[in-house]
Amino acid sequence: MYRLFLSSLIALGTSTALAQQLSNDPFPTPIETSRDVITANFIEFAHIPHDEDGFAPRLMHMVTETGTERRFASVMTGPIYGMNADGSNVSLYVDINAEQWGVQVMSAGNERGLQSIAFHPQFNQLGAPGYGKFYTYTDTANTAPTPDFVSGGERRSHDTVLLEWTASNANAEHYDGAAPRELFRAAQPFPNHNASQIAFNPLAKEGDEDFGLLYIGLGDGGSGGDPLAVGQNLGNHFGKILRIEPLGTNSDNGRYGIPSNNPFVSDNDANTLAEIYAYGVRNPQRFNWDSSNGGILLADIGQNQVEEISPVTAGANLGWGRWEGSFRYVERQVDLNDPRSDASLTWPIAEYDHADPLFQRQVAITGIIINRSDSIVPLRNKVIFGDNPSGELFYIDADAQHDGGQDAIRRILLNDGGTAKTLLQIIQETNENNGKEPASRADLRFGYGPDDQVYLLNKHDGIIRLLVP
Repeated sequence: MYRLFLSSLIALGTSTALAQQLSNDPFPTPIETSRDVITANFIEFAHIPHDEDGFAPRLMHMVTETGTERRFASVMTGPIYGMNADGSNVSLYVDINAEQWGVQVMSAGNERGLQSIAFHPQFNQLGAPGYGKFYTYTDTANTAPTPDFVSGGERRSHDTVLLEWTASNANAEHYDGAAPRELFRAAQPFPNHNASQIAFNPLAKEGDEDFGLLYIGLGDGGSGGDPLAVGQNLGNHFGKILRIEPLGTNSDNGRYGIPSNNPFVSDNDANTLAEIYAYGVRNPQRFNWDSSNGGILLADIGQNQVEEISPVTAGANLGWGRWEGSFRYVERQVDLNDPRSDASLTWPIAEYDHADPLFQRQVAITGIIINRSDSIVPLRNKVIFGDNPSGELFYIDADAQHDGGQDAIRRILLNDGGTAKTLLQIIQETNENNGKEPASRADLRFGYGPDDQVYLLNKHDGIIRLLVP
């Protein structure tokens, strides 16, 4: 009887292994390049200065200061530029890599540097606890201090630090405060997909539970395939969306607070971290809120096959590193058997794969804007996102029922003097007009403005472009 039972188990295991359908191309039907294309008008909103060696600024993030019309754009190497509502007046607000601050921004390669900036919603409210406060999320070459978060690996490539800056005069054209305060430090084991975005919920009002809470994307630490198995480990900060109260003090290091309504605060397991808002993410590149329903959507960069847009809710598990998008992740491939078959996970609403002929050799999703504005009618009620290297722009219907895959994805092209072009084509033409070598990739990022304005940033020509009616 025992032998029969054992033989059955072996047979079951063998059949399961044989049944795997491993693939490098889970969506063999390409994105339709000419169907339902929206061609959008744009203007050159602002020009960010090239550096002293003539290299274009590697633009990363752009936000609008709550309560004013000022925009701020950050560069990977450390500068943050402020600009007025029409982009005509651009000036350096602060360079966080200046020697006086001691930050030592690490910006080597394509994935390290000043990752993101966020202004406290009370930044302009004189007398409020958050007056004059803004936050930078940056990689640093300084690994001397003891880290607050560790991945579990033996290597320490660099650190990622969350810093709080306090301006004396929030209305000043240039930062006039002291050196920043460090909230936490994460020791990074590898030099890729480490940190991503920080943001306050722009829909939260004073008195709301979510007001003044900072959301933080922290990748799985790099290399490939989540080698340190952090994505599903609730006792590790890596591979997570974190949520903290930056003005609080009840964290382990006493330099930030943990919101009482975080999903794992009341967990009885001492190994579960209370900072975690959601988990199972690989490289949570960008996230944003939907003003229609308050929900969060995340653009999470995949490993070798699947780029995804997924909802993020309190306590959600997005599956990495057991799943890549809708599929089980198996040795740098995905298993096409039984997709989306774990009821405990949160699944993507849209995905695309690396084998699609529309893309370059490298593929990485970025975004993300849920456009509820009437200012550009064809883009109303669309989720807008893009592919970082190629600069391709996409949309899906924000209110349709989506079950993953790329069938619903449609392109956005740019109207350049009556001709529909990709962003990369426009960047390349700008390069040539300025006597520069045409860029081989776009390195697209989005900037966020009031009323769901869509700004396009890149690392190759220093121009911030704004989609317009």
